[in-house]
Amino acid sequence: MNYRKTVSVFAIVAMFLLLASPALAVSPETEAQRAKIPPLNLAILIQDDLVSSVGNEIGVTKQFIRTLPKGSRVMVGYITTGTLQIRQSFTTDLEKAAASLRIPSASTSTSPFNPYVEVIEALRKFDSGWKGINAVLLVSDGLDLSRGFDSTAAGRTLDLERAIREANERNVAVYSFYAPSVGLTSRSRLAASYGQSSLNRLANDTGGKAFFQGSTGFVTFDSYFERLRHTLSEQYGRAS
Repeated sequence: MNYRKTVSVFAIVAMFLLLASPALAVSPETEAQRAKIPPLNLAILIQDDLVSSVGNEIGVTKQFIRTLPKGSRVMVGYITTGTLQIRQSFTTDLEKAAASLRIPSASTSTSPFNPYVEVIEALRKFDSGWKGINAVLLVSDGLDLSRGFDSTAAGRTLDLERAIREANERNVAVYSFYAPSVGLTSRSRLAASYGQSSLNRLANDTGGKAFFQGSTGFVTFDSYFERLRHTLSEQYGRAS
């Protein structure tokens, strides 16, 4: 019995260290990609009503922030009903930015009509005097219900168009991770497809990239972050 308790405690401590310590969780491949990418000005925006399983991805999201190139600036915000909740304004303290992440509410009471109004608000917080690469990482279902559910308007709504224009004017590339919300996108393939189409348009038209796996369910962000690092390395990588 004592042996089992000792092993159990050791396993818990090991898992904690894996999540808390950058050195233990960073692979040589990640370090190589990190070395090639210049510092980023990055806003991480998370839709607050995403399904509860997204909360399990906070650890890997923190790790991504911690492994950004030295000198990067990070802002963390949550897209909720009618507002952008800033948890951390732009800072070069990556540990502080990582610590500001919280588990999404996973409640329809925090559902926005669409994420794009708050994306525009976040884009306006980028300083035109900053040097380096400007980017947004948007974690969202991408669905715009501000004018009802109209699948024929997928990727062509007014606020999406405004977000694309604002991003291009400020030279900000938008990268997106799709995850379903507790609302329509977790129940309807059509709604999920509509949201993904909008996220894909936002990314493609601003020089970023959209990441998603199928139109239903949710697995993990691990592959998303791996592909995002690879994409950033390819787009902005410095010669070794």
